[in-house]
Amino acid sequence: MKFFWGAAVLAVLFPFGSFAQDVTLTSRDGALAIPGMLQGYDGEVFRIQSRYGLLTVDAAGVICEGPGCPDLKAPKAQIRIVGDGAMGQALVPPLIAAFAVSLGLDFSPPQPPENTAILTDPATHQILAEISFQALPSSAAKQALRAGSAELMLSALADPDFGSKALALDALVPIVAPDNPLASITTLDLANALAGKVTNWQDIGGPDMPMALHGLDADSDLQRALQARLGQSNASVTAHDSLQSLAQAVAQDPWALAITGRSAIGSAKQLPLTDSCGFPLRPSPLAIKAEDYPLTLPVYFLMPRRRLPLIARELLEFLALPSAQAAIAASGYIDRNPERQPLSDDGTRLITALAHAGAETSLADLQRLATTMRRADRLSLTFRFRDGSNDLEPSAQDSLADLARLIETDSFRNMRLILAGFSDGPGDAAANLNLSQTRAAAVLTALQALTPETDAAKLPSIVAFGEVLPIACDKTAAGRRLNRRVELWLEPAFASR
Repeated sequence: MKFFWGAAVLAVLFPFGSFAQDVTLTSRDGALAIPGMLQGYDGEVFRIQSRYGLLTVDAAGVICEGPGCPDLKAPKAQIRIVGDGAMGQALVPPLIAAFAVSLGLDFSPPQPPENTAILTDPATHQILAEISFQALPSSAAKQALRAGSAELMLSALADPDFGSKALALDALVPIVAPDNPLASITTLDLANALAGKVTNWQDIGGPDMPMALHGLDADSDLQRALQARLGQSNASVTAHDSLQSLAQAVAQDPWALAITGRSAIGSAKQLPLTDSCGFPLRPSPLAIKAEDYPLTLPVYFLMPRRRLPLIARELLEFLALPSAQAAIAASGYIDRNPERQPLSDDGTRLITALAHAGAETSLADLQRLATTMRRADRLSLTFRFRDGSNDLEPSAQDSLADLARLIETDSFRNMRLILAGFSDGPGDAAANLNLSQTRAAAVLTALQALTPETDAAKLPSIVAFGEVLPIACDKTAAGRRLNRRVELWLEPAFASR
């Protein structure tokens, strides 16, 4: 009998006492029996809650006895998704519908109260999978993953206790009522307002009126993600249980301020955001996909660190396909398909580079940058690192896997790839140039590990610019994080260097 979570030895050392059970899994030689409550069967393995905890058992090595035993000839998979309600309602139904089409199965949309989508074999009309979504606060959803009562969790935050797979993107944006006269707000003023340090609109350039803060419940994913970005708790707010009610309340109060997802602005007005150095921070699709926008919000599937049913694994693999990303885009979220834009169209970045060039940035440095940018396009796949290390952030790891897949499918035919490394501004310019070179090389090394059979000529070359092209203010930790990056550029293979 093969246990993926080793505990079989316990059955030898300790006799069975009374334990709630609906199945008993017995090794084929009869030497070992494990009673318990069946949690799932995917045609390959049983998951059973036993007196020793949650076990995963190879179905080929056991005989299942008891009223809970499944039909081994035609198992029905059960995938239970939990997490943020707004994300789930928007993303899960269209994503599962597209997944069913990709498998050639019929799809019955989720209906209350069970909210379970059904995937059926069109030839036999047999139900092959039931996929449900339940809205749960973050803490309860994670407990469901740990307990084995859910397979996947929708979350705006990665968690080191779980595996993660990015499926979509959103952005946190400030919203006000349509008749609020404020033209824009800086990130510093926004942070101070959310922390309760600014309580009157007059303090940030508006009229002399008290500010009313609105937000979501404290255990909501969006509220937790916001606190993680700000590094502080929010001041007391009027709390709402959904993004829809939040946007509606803000739209009706001319002196309200809130943060919401770009996909859930509703009838409120998005307030343009700048950083403390005056850099415009626009949540465009490319800026969101590249995470150049500082309040970009990746949407993840979190997974328990145990073997998932086959259909759940297939669903996670499906996320990389164009049909999955099209379903995500149609739901109002930003898909993860790479966005491409000519660098020559991005004059704002060059103007900003000139305006914020440090004393150690020479005209030759800017000319080298401008020459390369003139003939290249930028792809939104961008790579950033955990603070103080050369380890890629979780979203960058997903971007690296996407890049490897695109290279292996020859998606860049007649193009030359460039990994362009950049640093933040503090410190010696030469040292920053070397650091940007080192990190671009680290991305290339990680890419080579994912594409061991790929011709080296198809892999990117490396160029480093150091601190020459800032996209955010170096006065803040968040701005420095944005500036420390490796971008992916494309140029025609015949372009002269």
